[in-house]
Amino acid sequence: MSGYWHLEVFWFALIGILWIGYFVLEGFDFGVGILLPFLGKKEEDRRLMINSIGPFWDGNEVWLLTAGGATFAAFPEWYATLFSGFYLALFLILVALIVRGVAFEYRGKHDSPVWRAWWDRAIFFGSVVPALLWGVAFANIVHGVPIDADHEFTGSLLTLLNPYGLIGGVASLSLFTLSGAIFLTLRTKGELLKRCRSAAGRIAWVAPVIVFGFLAWTYINALSANETGIVPGVIPLGAVALVIATPFLVNARREGWAFVTAVLSVALIVATMFLNLFPRVMPSSTNSAFDLTIWNASSTHYTLVVMSVVAVILTPVVLLYQGWTYYVFRQRLSADDLSPIKNPIELLGKPFGDHETTRPSGD
Repeated sequence: MSGYWHLEVFWFALIGILWIGYFVLEGFDFGVGILLPFLGKKEEDRRLMINSIGPFWDGNEVWLLTAGGATFAAFPEWYATLFSGFYLALFLILVALIVRGVAFEYRGKHDSPVWRAWWDRAIFFGSVVPALLWGVAFANIVHGVPIDADHEFTGSLLTLLNPYGLIGGVASLSLFTLSGAIFLTLRTKGELLKRCRSAAGRIAWVAPVIVFGFLAWTYINALSANETGIVPGVIPLGAVALVIATPFLVNARREGWAFVTAVLSVALIVATMFLNLFPRVMPSSTNSAFDLTIWNASSTHYTLVVMSVVAVILTPVVLLYQGWTYYVFRQRLSADDLSPIKNPIELLGKPFGDHETTRPSGD
């Protein structure tokens, strides 16, 4: 039985790592989408911003699919309660992600300014909605939601829109936007780079205040629940220290290090939330006896063993491949890297070999 418990702990930790990977990687490309209407003053700038995340955004979303699939297989009771109770919020996130993905693919299919403007709006809203609602959802998971003895959620969408949940959403929104702004300073040139630096400098002073308020509230909640063993530890303090260091690095034009501190603060905040949960996966605000834990929500021993073997083999392969992708597409972008937008209908009339190369994700 002790080995069984070890597998439950292993999968809880692995799911936490998957969510960390998702929020770190998808966070900065959410930020780029959020900043698109503010920093993209002209069509050339908007195409450069979209192309900066073009090779990455769909690969980043694989982390979400893997985290959801791992939760379903390892902790089916957690999955059932989470996705039934948070159904409307998760549905809104899913719709936003679908619209966002379609916008990346279809924006460059026509050279009409009106066509591109509507897809730009879709990218913006498809980035803002998940960036906000993911923070709301995870804040509520940590804080606790009404769950009855049958492990069924008894609240509504308004239950999730409580002050703590909302500040969690604003914290994730601000951190993702900051990560996106700093990422753009590493990927752009010229006037767009100047605007990205200016935006990063302003956001970098706002995000630490919001993050500190969210983590302080999390600590107060833990104190009231007599769960102070993990929350006030080195991990949340490290998150605060990193996000505070970020604006100083941005102002010193050390964008590479600023990006590292920004994404590491995201990672440590997510780690803090999972550590604050353990060994629970969804606390019940109705009665602590109704809490979902890694023991009463897990799959069978055989299922966890098979999943563990697959994860140990495939996870390093995925990490190596995605790391290679970021290495290959590490160069800064400029107007010289843009190719003309062509309507696919027009290309059909050209002889083979005369087609001008177009780039995906906005081109």
